[in-house]
Amino acid sequence: MTDRLPHKLRSDALDNRERILDAARALFAAEGVHVPMRTIARRAGVGPATLYRRFPTKQALVTAAFEEEMRACRAIVEEGCADPDPWRGFCLVIEKLCELHARNRGFTDAFMSARPDAVDFAAAREHALSSIADLARRAKDAGRLRPDFVPDDLILMLMAHRGIRAASAAAQVAASRRFAALAIQAFRASPDHTPLPPLRSAVPAPARRPEIA
Repeated sequence: MTDRLPHKLRSDALDNRERILDAARALFAAEGVHVPMRTIARRAGVGPATLYRRFPTKQALVTAAFEEEMRACRAIVEEGCADPDPWRGFCLVIEKLCELHARNRGFTDAFMSARPDAVDFAAAREHALSSIADLARRAKDAGRLRPDFVPDDLILMLMAHRGIRAASAAAQVAASRRFAALAIQAFRASPDHTPLPPLRSAVPAPARRPEIA
């Protein structure tokens, strides 16, 4: 009986951690990273003390919740940088980063965070931006990327992208793809008239007013 008790405690602790992370990911994705810790604890079905025992700070929870997205972000940048055609690689990074951010508002908040305690995320973000800046330099040298592009333009693009709101997840992604296509056309060194991706309605259809007899 006593031999099984520590194992059960460890199992319960792991269950609590996963419940907290699942709740945090769902709330961050829908509302951003500013959701209160007490709201996350309530969603996970644990007390605040249990939450803080597993994750002493909000940033620790944010970092753990978005480890998978950060790995995906790194893989996207690496894939783009590995493309022998730097402009094609640059376009791939824009398209895939926009889609990644479109699916998770909380990840956008975390990626864009300038908080001094966001050490883990800040280092990963700076590495990604540095790699993209090198890719952009090569795309400029190839004559495909406009010469006045600067890395801060990517931050500006993501800030604007964060404002996309749609009636459904599918519409959100469709809007994101069109936004990425518009951004790519703006970044090109020469005009491009490639048709834009189709756009689903980004807002719910207005409710019909009842007819007055």
